[in-house]
Amino acid sequence: MNEQVSKTSLALNKRRYLIGISRFIFFTTIAVLIFFIPFQINGNTEILFGYIYNFLIEFFGIVGIWIISALILGNAVLGFTGKFISKEGSRLHAFYKKDSKMYIPIYFLGALYSTLYTLQVSIPAFNGPAAIVGPGTGELMSGIALAVMWVIPLGAIFIPFFVNYGSIDFVGTLLQPIMRPIFKVPGKSAIDAITSFLTSSSVAVLFTTKLYNMKYYTKKEAAVITTSFSAVSIGFAAVVIDTAGLMDHFSKVYFSSFLVAFIIAFIMIRIPPLSLKKNVYIDGSEQEAEARSTETYSRNTLGIAFGSAIDQAADSNEFFSEIKKSLMEGLAVLPKVLSMLFAIGVSVLILAEYTPTFEIIGSVIAPFIQLLNVPDAALIAPSLALGLAEMFLPVLYIADMVGTLDIQARYFVTAVSMVQIIFFAETGAVMLSTGLPLKLWELIVIFTLRTLIAMPLVAIFMHLLF
Repeated sequence: MNEQVSKTSLALNKRRYLIGISRFIFFTTIAVLIFFIPFQINGNTEILFGYIYNFLIEFFGIVGIWIISALILGNAVLGFTGKFISKEGSRLHAFYKKDSKMYIPIYFLGALYSTLYTLQVSIPAFNGPAAIVGPGTGELMSGIALAVMWVIPLGAIFIPFFVNYGSIDFVGTLLQPIMRPIFKVPGKSAIDAITSFLTSSSVAVLFTTKLYNMKYYTKKEAAVITTSFSAVSIGFAAVVIDTAGLMDHFSKVYFSSFLVAFIIAFIMIRIPPLSLKKNVYIDGSEQEAEARSTETYSRNTLGIAFGSAIDQAADSNEFFSEIKKSLMEGLAVLPKVLSMLFAIGVSVLILAEYTPTFEIIGSVIAPFIQLLNVPDAALIAPSLALGLAEMFLPVLYIADMVGTLDIQARYFVTAVSMVQIIFFAETGAVMLSTGLPLKLWELIVIFTLRTLIAMPLVAIFMHLLF
């Protein structure tokens, strides 16, 4: 009898192992093909994920802009109703309950901006305010919003391939001895960084949010990861570097910025406001001290990583239910994200385009840049503050001066802008909309600190490389 039970148990364990390893290999392969492997498509080298959402943007055309406006307007109306009118306990009230009261006017402001821009591009006789619908404000913001509108649901569909079928556990176990002592975060956070660099910073934020909601990350870890590793993708970095006239030095600019970003992360994690975040999970439960212990590599590390991945893949729920759950979560936050993007993004772009706000900030920064012996300090100083609005703006600010600016000055602006990470035309708005444990004032402080820390670091590389 005991021998029969033993054989049955062995057969079940073998079956579980085969299911786990087959799922792990199959879904990891698909995820790597989607997110990380470049393909030649129509003569261009592209990542499949980027090709898919760009195809959808072109396919829907102006209809996509109308969809955005409908989502933002609907979010404003439902947000007001859910926050102030719906009864306690209703689904609508529960959905908007955690939103600050300040968010409601922001939602309506986003609805105003998006509606005016949609009418501008849809009705020839309509002429909206240039400050709102112009190429440097509403038009720029619309392009970003169209990308985000498809990035979030597509990311929600494909992210479970990593999270639910062992990839995250495999990478996390392998990199825990590095990530935990240096950055005080789990090894699996390395996937967030890789995803951001190769695809989109919005996908990285969404990735972090999902793991935070699943209690993989504490509030502190989620805040650290999303503000430290959600960097600009390599594809967009190429556009930025080319605009600054530095394409001949792409490797030097990109990889030095990559290194600076990780040095900044090492510092930011150890100072407020990130250092003050609590190591508790989304439900308030405490993280055990063992989870923060530093592990070391051994001959068993690879085997443990495989074992962890296979267990996760074997225990995962039915595939389509996982995709449906993840997609519903992504679609739920999409209207809030788009509302924040338009409201905050366009407002800051208006300040940048039509007021001397950033020039004034630049005049304060200029003496510090001069101390670092950066050429043309007075000319480039205002550009660094523009990164708060949109990552591309600092380089656009100096684009007309590329022919006359010293190469060191161009490198300085480009590298700093690539490591600031918090810009409200995309990552900042996504961070505020997805329920991550970050407040508006914290993001502004983090942006300021990242910029101040980046400047001397980038100056060192500038003097070494150029």
